[in-house]
Amino acid sequence: MLVLTKYDVPDAVAMEQEVEFLSKLLFKVENLHTFCIVNEIIDVNRYKIVTRPHRIHKIIREESIKPFVFIFNKN
Repeated sequence: MLVLTKYDVPDAVAMEQEVEFLSKLLFKVENLHTFCIVNEIIDVNRYKIVTRPHRIHKIIREESIKPFVFIFNKN
């Protein structure tokens, strides 16, 4: 992770606090449920786009994903 600041002189304590804050924030935001909401599955084999989070979760949990099945970010 790259953390940029607007200060010229690096302050180790302030940087440590910033990294700790970002770590806590990302732990709450980045989880499997959020991943399934912000992504969709494009299945070229079936000509379908899967947007429901519980179906995306099911496809991701499979041991082997078929060829031409893509995870696509909605952003």
